[in-house]
Amino acid sequence: MEIREVIDYLKSYDGPQLKIMEVCGTHTASIFKAGIRSLISDKIKLISGPGCPVCVTPTAYIDKCIEYASMDGYELMTFGDMMKVPGTSDSLSEAKGRGAANIRLMYSPFEAIEKAEENPDKTYVIAAVGFETTAPAYGLMLQEAKRRGIANIRLVTALKTAIPALHWICQNQDDIDGFICPGHVSVITGSSIYEDLSEEYGKPFVVTGFEAEHILASLYRIVKQIEEGKGQTENLYKNAVKEGGNAKALAVIEDVYESGPAMWRGLGVIEDSGLYLSDEYAMYDGGSRDLFADMELPEGCSCGDVIVGKVNPDQCPMFGTACTPMKPFGPCMVSSEGACGIWYRNVN
Repeated sequence: MEIREVIDYLKSYDGPQLKIMEVCGTHTASIFKAGIRSLISDKIKLISGPGCPVCVTPTAYIDKCIEYASMDGYELMTFGDMMKVPGTSDSLSEAKGRGAANIRLMYSPFEAIEKAEENPDKTYVIAAVGFETTAPAYGLMLQEAKRRGIANIRLVTALKTAIPALHWICQNQDDIDGFICPGHVSVITGSSIYEDLSEEYGKPFVVTGFEAEHILASLYRIVKQIEEGKGQTENLYKNAVKEGGNAKALAVIEDVYESGPAMWRGLGVIEDSGLYLSDEYAMYDGGSRDLFADMELPEGCSCGDVIVGKVNPDQCPMFGTACTPMKPFGPCMVSSEGACGIWYRNVN
């Protein structure tokens, strides 16, 4: 089928109002970049999902990282997109700016091995945030550290898995008609992992790439499935996503981590959605299981509704005024994959 036919079909759709969630922030950015909304019917509403790991990282996690970075003999290593995420009183950037924290930006978690070997009297704490996409990299680093006998590394993990969150959304928001599955996560997990979701909830779950044609094709298949009364998993990204996923990456996750409940900022605790270090790697744990304090969003922040598609970012009263990328009030304005940041750059 030619792309023009796909666009004509989506533009002329005149059936019941549909709500389709793109789980991944990269898909959200691509939808804006390509002007996808202008190419489809007004009866097809696209909403963002909780596919930005920075956005769902809880307040207490930021506080824990600042606590480590403020201790003598410790250095926190983090990727740059975590620096502006608000904690209870400070972000990492604010703590570093007032000289209260020893924080180093990293480009790879493997930098910790070199630093730990060079400075055995200092403990390097890694802010390990992400989904299945990044979990293998942290796991490989720990496997190497264990092999070398390096003991002065700790991980504070906010690693989460996508499937339990999708179950949570399906159970709590039955008005979502179909899902564009997270592309990067699917490269690791494979496409078959969504089949139980499709079967249980009777909704289409379509894996696709990030180009405009990929996204339009996924919308076409979702709408066609709905019109035909189907709810199935389809993989339209077969050059990158295999049915069973990336076996080597999954083996690392299986070796290094075990699942447990995790706090999602704005959503609460979701069972079996967190990845924590297994007993074999427990010596490297920096207290990741203890982060279940009161983690509600600041009063007035709508990020909890944004990340499950209840509201669009520009419907938040703080959007673009009290909350901007330069001074974010909520986490969704921070990351390049955060829905509020994407909307700010494209709607304002």
